Amino acid sequence: MDQLAISALYWDISRLQMSALQLQLCYCHAEDENEEKVSKTSTMKSKGKPNGKKPAPEEKKLYLEPEYTKSRITDFEFKELVMLPREIDLNEWLASNTTTFFHHINLQYSTISEFCTGESCQTMAVCNTQYYWYDERGKKIKCTAPQYVDFVMSSVQKLVTDEDVFPTKYGKEFPNSFESLVKKICKYLFHVLAHIYSSHFKETLALELHGHLNTLYTHFILFIREFNLVDPKETTIMDDLTEVLCSSSGSSSNGSGNGSSNSAGAQNHVKER
Repeated sequence: MDQLAISALYWDISRLQMSALQLQLCYCHAEDENEEKVSKTSTMKSKGKPNGKKPAPEEKKLYLEPEYTKSRITDFEFKELVMLPREIDLNEWLASNTTTFFHHINLQYSTISEFCTGESCQTMAVCNTQYYWYDERGKKIKCTAPQYVDFVMSSVQKLVTDEDVFPTKYGKEFPNSFESLVKKICKYLFHVLAHIYSSHFKETLALELHGHLNTLYTHFILFIREFNLVDPKETTIMDDLTEVLCSSSGSSSNGSGNGSSNSAGAQNHVKER
């Protein structure tokens, strides 16, 4: 089976499993609604006391626990899967993968979207980093996490369905700005994935979707590293997770070697992009 067939099979399996497991959300939410309200109330109270001290419970990164990091939905070698096939045009490969990652990350986020509210996630935060949205005029907007994700998904949806940006008709050329647009999309998609891990891994774990999340994250990180689509400084905030999930693919040296020295500074830095 060639690389393209394996890639298509992986995405088909992942999509089917995610769609099926997503149906469990209605039942899980009905049973856990009261517990979730208590959890949200506790979180809000904790955030409402700016005493200058870091809340200890938030320092523990559950997603780094070995029993959870080893969970995957496939044993595919993603390092090989992300490489450009010899018979495929680079822009076509970038377009196909970027569009597919967009759909899968959107689907992954939708499984926990009802827990990501303006009350529980008052800012778009990943660990100690806060992200801002910039509109088409360059105006900086401080928004809640669900608002930020909505901005991301809406803008990316607009791009990937624009025939002038992501052409699907034979003979139509990609724009000169295509690679820069892909880089912008991947940066925003990374923010969404990182937020899921940082703020909603417990819900993902309760839904037993952490294997899907780990697999999606590993595949995505190896893809953006293969084609240098996201500045390593942008992904430093999740270098500890990347090191664990991607080490088996031999990719930890590409951009994460300085993660230890930059990690503390990155976590205290407010992103304004």
